[in-house]
Amino acid sequence: MSLSVFDLFKIGIGPSSSHTVGPMWASFRFIQELKDRDVFASTARVDAHLYGSLALTGKGHATDVATLLGLMGERPDLTDPDQVNHRIELLRSSGALMLGGERPIPFNETDNLVFHFTHFLAKHPNGMELRAFDSAGIILHQQTYYSVGGGFVLSEPETEQSSEDRTRRDDDVPYPFRNAQELLALCKEHKMTLAQLVRENEKTWRSEDEFRQGVLNIWQVMDNCIRRGCKETGELPGGLKIKRRAAKLYKELTERPEAGFKDQLTVMDWINLYAMAVNEENAAGGRVVTAPTNGAAGVIPAVLAYYDRFIPNSNEEGIINFLTVAAAIGMLYKRNASISAAEVGCQGEIGVACSMAAGALCAVLGGTNEQIENAAEIGMEHNLGLTCDPIGGLVQVPCIERNTMGAVKAINAARLALRGSGEHHVSLDSVIETMRQTGMDMQAKYKETSTGGLAVNVVNC
Repeated sequence: MSLSVFDLFKIGIGPSSSHTVGPMWASFRFIQELKDRDVFASTARVDAHLYGSLALTGKGHATDVATLLGLMGERPDLTDPDQVNHRIELLRSSGALMLGGERPIPFNETDNLVFHFTHFLAKHPNGMELRAFDSAGIILHQQTYYSVGGGFVLSEPETEQSSEDRTRRDDDVPYPFRNAQELLALCKEHKMTLAQLVRENEKTWRSEDEFRQGVLNIWQVMDNCIRRGCKETGELPGGLKIKRRAAKLYKELTERPEAGFKDQLTVMDWINLYAMAVNEENAAGGRVVTAPTNGAAGVIPAVLAYYDRFIPNSNEEGIINFLTVAAAIGMLYKRNASISAAEVGCQGEIGVACSMAAGALCAVLGGTNEQIENAAEIGMEHNLGLTCDPIGGLVQVPCIERNTMGAVKAINAARLALRGSGEHHVSLDSVIETMRQTGMDMQAKYKETSTGGLAVNVVNC
């Protein structure tokens, strides 16, 4: 399969790419399928069934809200976060769901939105089934979907297809690669940097100008998210009574700038701020970029903001190359392991984001292709085994602080790689395979189910 930069970076809303963005896309797709089958007009009832991790952390991850929004014809990349609560409150008060945004049908969440806490579907921990009925109770259409991480969704029939049948084929692009070894070899053979090679592949689907503008738009959404997060105050939703901290930190850093001359590590406070601002916005259901997931959405923006604001001679071209290289590394994880915490734990989210950011920063700081690969490897190697155990099923604790740690670790990984020659004992391909195996061995209670770890050892009230 051949992936695009825009597969790894998607615009959506918080708090979770796999539990919010994915289910919303699935529900939206279901509505389109009803129309394609010419049964939309005769649909009188819709049922949604959530299984496994989607059920266990569904409330905290707003899976129920996302599913309802999708059935109302909303898309994650276009929905207005400020209107979400109003639309859901209207549905609940009226007892009617505006199917596809076009006509109302009766809907009762207790009966029509069912959480199966102990039942996991075979294909993936994040499974959901949607069913449409006519007025006589006859099933018009039903479909099972799997939210496989990063906002990617597969229907039941798509899981039976080969990866190339359901995605772009490798031979669609001029420089196909399956792993880091092949990527490095192609770059060496054709005398290109990683960014140049991936940008050449992107020309298969869009012009150079469309690619540039698309990537810069991704950065604009990230940057806007940082700026919003630095202003908002109050408590995050969900019941943990977690107070936003980014605005207070931003005020401290800007009101006393001279303190930065006394403490050389003040730049670390700014990096922490950027990551915290994004993930507080994510936790509040704001607009974010999956990078490569929502739970890890703060790492790459924080490191890119560090490049943009603190590195001399940073520029637009560097921003584009940063996100291009980050995506190239993310493609390797998506293809050969997983970016789903429900499948491999948080190493598949924060770990992957850290790896992507480390390689990307190394690239824009002048690293060779070999040093970039080394930086990405370091970023993951020291996140191996990272579990996903959110308290209360909310993407807040330990998720928000974990993004700050991932960002700082990524910068250190890039600096370590830049101080080396690019030669190292553990390859990126080896660490990706190790991450995959570690995830398969990890107990389910540590994989986004909130049934182990911090989720049960910390009082969530």
